[in-house]
Amino acid sequence: MPALKFRSPTPADTDRCFDIESTAYEGDEAATHAKIATRIADYPQGFLLLEEDGAIVGFINSGCAHEVVMADEAFKELVGHDPAAPNVVIMSVVVDPAHQGKGHATRLMRRFVDDCRRQGKQTIHLMCKERHVALYGKLGYRYVRPSPSDHGGMAWHEMVMDL
Repeated sequence: MPALKFRSPTPADTDRCFDIESTAYEGDEAATHAKIATRIADYPQGFLLLEEDGAIVGFINSGCAHEVVMADEAFKELVGHDPAAPNVVIMSVVVDPAHQGKGHATRLMRRFVDDCRRQGKQTIHLMCKERHVALYGKLGYRYVRPSPSDHGGMAWHEMVMDL
């Protein structure tokens, strides 16, 4: 049985997180190295890593907002982010393709939701592809609408969880 551990990131984790992000996401939807570095440096509390036997295999990162506009591209660089805001906006839920199919995304999401509840947050928002809508529904998110965002040239769907 592999040893699993959740932890916050350090700047030294940027390269590994970028590697996972760029191999797990299609086309231009992956965050750049600079965006990942900014998210780690500016809001490590919203960035959750999962390690398997000491190696990072996946992560979730986020920011917080008073008013959520899911199609706001600048927010992906934490423009407008306020750590005290009640609404969490997930930017990435990603697992290394070599470690997919082991339930890691669900583990990450459950821990992330628990962390948000402990922080007193009110909602968690995310955008996902149509094929992931049912998964997030099972995790407690409700469908909001097709997103006006065309991030990475893809179609997205907005979902929210009330905490």
